[in-house]
Amino acid sequence: MTTPSALERPTGVSFARRQAARFLLLPALALSLLPPRRIRAVLELACRGATPATTGQAQAARDAMCAVSLRCAGPKGCLPRSLGAALLCRLSGAWPTWCTGVSVVPPFNAHAWIEADGRPVGEGVPDDYFTRLIAVAPRSRSGR
Repeated sequence: MTTPSALERPTGVSFARRQAARFLLLPALALSLLPPRRIRAVLELACRGATPATTGQAQAARDAMCAVSLRCAGPKGCLPRSLGAALLCRLSGAWPTWCTGVSVVPPFNAHAWIEADGRPVGEGVPDDYFTRLIAVAPRSRSGR
């Protein structure tokens, strides 16, 4: 549906970007095992002081995660993919809005994704296809 298949994995991701994505893959997978409130708490700390990510930065991070991991590229990899992409953006000082929610049309579909400029990145669906349940947006060091 909204995720690429393993056969459609992104190409053209630089070696350095792949290495950074590989470095963040294990923390993203570990973080994906935590309960939602813990994930939110960790991400709220991680995003502190970051600038909002551009669509290009967010798409490049998402592509890098899909390029290095079959799990992230697969249909059930949305949570580690979105977590890894957000953390990868953070390495460069930016932060996309990390979201988790549900699709608004049947069948019920829980999903996690990243947004930039208020739009889902790399999902291939209309902007209003998902309803957010949890969102962690960039914020300043002072907490605003």
